[in-house]
Amino acid sequence: MKYIYLLLFYSIPLAASSQNYTSYFTGNTTDAATSPSGGICMMGGATEHDEAMKWFLQRADGGDVLVIRASGSDGYNNYLYSQLGVSVNSVETIVFHSAAAATEPYIHQKIAQAEAIWMAGGNQWTYISYWRNTKIDSLINDGIINRNIAIGGTSAGMAVLGGVYFSAQNGSTTSAEALANPYAFRVKVDSSDFFKTPFLNHIITDTHYDSPDRRGRHAVFLARMRTDWGVEGKGIACDEYTAVCIDTSGIARTFGDSPTYDDNVYFIQTNCEKASTLPENCTNGQPLTWDLGGAALKVYRIKATNNGSKTFDLNTWQTGNGGTWEDWSVNNGVLQTAAGNPINCTAVNTEEVSFLNHITVAPNPVIGGQLSITAPGILIQEVSIIDMSGKVLIEIQKPANKQVDISSLASGVYFLKIQSANKVGVFKIIKPGF
Repeated sequence: MKYIYLLLFYSIPLAASSQNYTSYFTGNTTDAATSPSGGICMMGGATEHDEAMKWFLQRADGGDVLVIRASGSDGYNNYLYSQLGVSVNSVETIVFHSAAAATEPYIHQKIAQAEAIWMAGGNQWTYISYWRNTKIDSLINDGIINRNIAIGGTSAGMAVLGGVYFSAQNGSTTSAEALANPYAFRVKVDSSDFFKTPFLNHIITDTHYDSPDRRGRHAVFLARMRTDWGVEGKGIACDEYTAVCIDTSGIARTFGDSPTYDDNVYFIQTNCEKASTLPENCTNGQPLTWDLGGAALKVYRIKATNNGSKTFDLNTWQTGNGGTWEDWSVNNGVLQTAAGNPINCTAVNTEEVSFLNHITVAPNPVIGGQLSITAPGILIQEVSIIDMSGKVLIEIQKPANKQVDISSLASGVYFLKIQSANKVGVFKIIKPGF
């Protein structure tokens, strides 16, 4: 049995507090402008892994660490400031009490001064609804891109770091529910711009992987990405007591307590070796089937150790150290796993490339609201217009003249999904404003 250590440390809220937030501060109140070394640290929930958190703190280069959350209090302060043996200038926890806190200048200043930002566990929909499209995510993204700050999170904090994310807008979902119906009410997969984390653009994360088993719902999220947006997505997942830390070169280092405990980190990807990667059946109200000969997904599974020596290369998604390959598939709503061979993505999927190369979409940007599709020799079964959140706005079955009228849509960026009998092509289209 693992032991959960309670941190008995009390911080007194300083003057930085209002009805919208509370701040708990530990350390030197004078800002330290250091040179952080960047990186991403993600944990699967439960208690933090000390060695992974040391890695995270070291990336701050002795600077200021900011913890942001929407529940709880100061449990991280003493742990990060004095218990891990890594010197930092300060640790401050800011608890958001409402979405209005996103407008607070004090919080903006603290984000702009932080060398490392950690997002605690909680409810990811609260984080999304409080922070997305506000000064909060804008400042954090500026820190990631322009100041090379370290970023990390656990549980809900990990869940929102991928370029695609399970939003939990309608509550959490189980593997059983998602596998039985990939479009169930609680299966909300979102790709609206949020955090711009390096190496995580088309990646959806998941946490608490061993309690309960979340492999099935994660496979559904990836199936939705492939079906709805034509994206051959990838996934990173952690068991509860494990962590994955990604440096600026794209090497993911894993931390856990194997072999004492069965601690796993998973790197999941659509199987590029298949001529077509589309699920056989990913439709509303029916169980998912994504089999593709028993290998729809290729998975590199690492039993993570305390020293973080086992790694995976996110530049290629083919090379790892210390893990094993597995094949995952779903047949009529049942997830199946088996030992697999290493993936080989060097072969070009010529059928998919040929399909895309034979389609022309014009004009783009769309002037006047009429979009024309030229697809010689291709029988188009369905055309859809999808917004950035994945919502289908327009759907046309077997369009006779290959024209799509989007004059009713607001200006913005959309996805045009074109589906033939066995291929899907997705194009990004722009409707400019005037």
